[in-house]
Amino acid sequence: MHIHRLEKIWLGFGLAMLFVFLGILGVSAFAMGVQPPSEHHHMIDPTKVSETAPFDQPGIKQVADKEYEAVMVAFAFGYTPEKLEVPAGSTVHFTVTSQDVIHGFEIPGTNVNMMIIPGEVSQVSHQFTKPGEYLILCNEYCGGAHEYMMTKIIVK
Repeated sequence: MHIHRLEKIWLGFGLAMLFVFLGILGVSAFAMGVQPPSEHHHMIDPTKVSETAPFDQPGIKQVADKEYEAVMVAFAFGYTPEKLEVPAGSTVHFTVTSQDVIHGFEIPGTNVNMMIIPGEVSQVSHQFTKPGEYLILCNEYCGGAHEYMMTKIIVK
């Protein structure tokens, strides 16, 4: 079978680019330690979320001046606690897990967006500079009443 010279050039170029991209991916994943975003990988038993600290007492507490820790549990079809309140200019450190299925945790208009996996403790921080009501939505389909799954954070 005869392959035209230009086809050979394009096949060679395509294979070379494939190896370059795979090399970059390999170096970044193994040599540089690039991983999916997460501050740490902490797991708990999803069947015992309500018995495991800090999820046995979900809520928001002040940890420093204008700094709060919000411990939350996602479940079908809601979040605990149902409402959070902080003053404007506060930084909130969210610590979230799920007790049943995969849920999402998104605050539209911010960079807060996590996937909440049963038993995995997910964390993200955000500074709320403007007063208002911010919805916390589930952006992962989790069942029949998924569209009603939300809570809010009120920034005063």
